[in-house]
Amino acid sequence: MAISQQGAEFLIRSRLADAERGDVNALFELGVTYSTGRGGVTVDLVEAHKWFNLAALNGCTRGQACRAEISVEMTAREIAEAQKSARAWLAMTGHSGVRYAA
Repeated sequence: MAISQQGAEFLIRSRLADAERGDVNALFELGVTYSTGRGGVTVDLVEAHKWFNLAALNGCTRGQACRAEISVEMTAREIAEAQKSARAWLAMTGHSGVRYAA
């Protein structure tokens, strides 16, 4: 069963809110969502790498593994763009980059 565009947007908004509160699982799930197109979201490896990178910075070994896995499908420019986007998200949210959620 396909999820509507509205449902996909809700999925992303709710996971973003959780990620902003420091939920490492939300960071990882955003990476999965963008890497697989889960929930009707368009596959975007740059965005997926960003979220897996943020999860990895927070000690998520699954995030580390997934980041490495999708990196082989990306150009150096795309990886640099994802890293820049991750740094911008950290600056925007005020997170230091390493935060372990319970």
